Amino acid sequence: MDKISELIALLFEARTRAHIFHLQSKSYAQHVALGSYYSGLVGLADSIAENYQGRYGLITKYPKVSVNQDDPIKMIEQVRSWIDKNRKDCCNESEIQNLIDEVQSLNNSTIYKLKNLF
Repeated sequence: MDKISELIALLFEARTRAHIFHLQSKSYAQHVALGSYYSGLVGLADSIAENYQGRYGLITKYPKVSVNQDDPIKMIEQVRSWIDKNRKDCCNESEIQNLIDEVQSLNNSTIYKLKNLF
């Protein structure tokens, strides 16, 4: 399985889990931060997929992935860590790497908000 398909599957799984955390939150700040996260993540994942497919063709298989189900900060840190470890295996093109940078920026800012703005 290609790392790019794993990345996209991971981002979509994180988006869904973040939406669930958002709906379950009793903290307004957490609710808002997670809302921004999941809404931003879906657009970025879609852009990565479309750009990759525009260059290389359709991605036809996506793996099943899982993210932390217990804590939104740990989940986002898991996504960030996966990207740090695997991004170079996804592709070399700067335009796609720039989109991956935007995901990392969203991860970082959301972790900041979840840790400090409650």
